[in-house]
Parts: sequence; structure tokens; C-alpha cells
Amino acid sequence: MPDTDLAQRLRIVDQWPVDHVAVGVVRDSTVVATHGEIAHVFRLASISKMISAWAILVAVEEGTVALDDPVGPPGATLRHLLAHAAGYGFDTDVPITRPERNRIYSNTGIEMAADHVAQRAGIPFADYLREAVFAPLDMVRSELRGSPAHAVHSDLSDLLSFARELIAPRLISRDMATQATTVQFPSLNGVVPGIGSFRPNPWGLGVEIRGEKSPHWTGTRNSPRTFGHFGGSGTMMWVDPTIHVALIALTDRAFDQWSDIALREWPALSDDVVDWAQSIS
Repeated sequence: MPDTDLAQRLRIVDQWPVDHVAVGVVRDSTVVATHGEIAHVFRLASISKMISAWAILVAVEEGTVALDDPVGPPGATLRHLLAHAAGYGFDTDVPITRPERNRIYSNTGIEMAADHVAQRAGIPFADYLREAVFAPLDMVRSELRGSPAHAVHSDLSDLLSFARELIAPRLISRDMATQATTVQFPSLNGVVPGIGSFRPNPWGLGVEIRGEKSPHWTGTRNSPRTFGHFGGSGTMMWVDPTIHVALIALTDRAFDQWSDIALREWPALSDDVVDWAQSIS
């Protein structure tokens, strides 16, 4: 049964300066509240990295690839690519530093990781993603329309299914999920685009980890173990494993067009959701 108090709290998104918005909360394996245009298809932007990484981890557990496979520049592995530690720039095929020196946020790294899976599996990555993640999670409106780093399109209903998977994995083992959401190369510093520079800048395998970052796009009350991603299309999604809660907010307005507002509203909404979760625990 939907939580009416939480549903009321989610209505704050009606005041956001966006044309379309959908927001939902999962607790444990249950969708507890939603608001907005649940069936509207949004471009997820960099939330795509989380979903693509999950498919890559399925490939790891199937034995198609391994996290220690050499991929990219000398000294780099699949693990480095997924953790933004291979040395590639944001959108360039040429490394700008050696692996494991800095946390450099990179579309290229995720794309190369996906290409590695496609080559080993012998099918396009879009097909692998559909078979490994979308189909088993019944994400019927989700589709990769280009780069695995930023071109998944989906709706809130499908993303809620993915959130349940992140909270209670069934496509990959618990050990693999723990590894994905544990900081990789913990000493690395770097920039979270649009947010700031952090020393250190914790990241898992395809997911950002909150750690002690401040300011941040998640809430001030989210635990340091919180992981997720936000996207340049005005989307965000986090999971806080200490309270077994996930929050998803999807919009269709580019982040850089309302970043000042988003970086006030997203943390406020996140804090409200965490407060709600703690009040019923």
C-alpha cells in the first residue's frame, strides 16, 4: 500500500522548473510512493552508466569477461574503466594520464568497457544489456539508443524495478554487488562534474559513492555508503543501503540549465525521504 505521508512529501517536485517530472521511492523490495508522469520516457543521461555497469557485472559473473582483463591503455583493466581510473578524459580516446593516478570522470571508459563485453559476447552491447538486465527485470520501456555511458531511455516504472535490483540483487551475486558498491582505488582524488573537486573522490564500479563529499547532490542525511548517479538531462537516483531505500527523480530539463536550483532541491528532497525512512524504522 502506498505511503500517503511520503506521497505528499514527493509533491514538492511539482514546483521544480521542468516540463516533465516523475519521482519514486523504493524501500526494501517495495515501491512505497510515486508522483508525476510515471510512464513518461526520459533520457537517463549518466544514470545509464549504472545500468550498463550492472550488465557488465553480469558478464563478469557469467565468465564472459573478468574485472582484471587488460582493456584500454597499458596498465588499465576493466575494473579501472568502470571506476573512472583508467586515465581517459571525459570524452576522448587518448588517455590524459596513466591509470590509477586520478579519478577522471569519463564517458570513454564506460564505452570501452561495454565494447569489451560486446566483443567477448559476440553481440552488440545494446542486445546484451537488454538480455542481461532489461528483460529479466521486466524493464519493458527501457532502451539503449547510443552510448552506454549516457543514452539509455526509460521511465520511472522501469527504474523502480532497477532500484529493487540494486537493493536486493538477483541478477548478480551479493558478493559482486558489494564489490560494485565498495570504493575502488580509494586514494584517488577527482572531480564530480557539476558538483566540485573532492579529496578523495570515492567511486565504485559504475556508481558514485557519496562518502564525505560536501556539498553533494544527495542529501545531508544520506549515509556515506549511499551510492548512485545523477545525469546531465536532469535525472538522479540513489540507494542508501543503511536504510534500504532508493530515491529516483527524473526530469527533462538539462542539469546545467537549473543546476543552482537542482542542487538545492535534490538534497532537500533526499533529506525528506531519509527522514521519512528513519521515522518508520
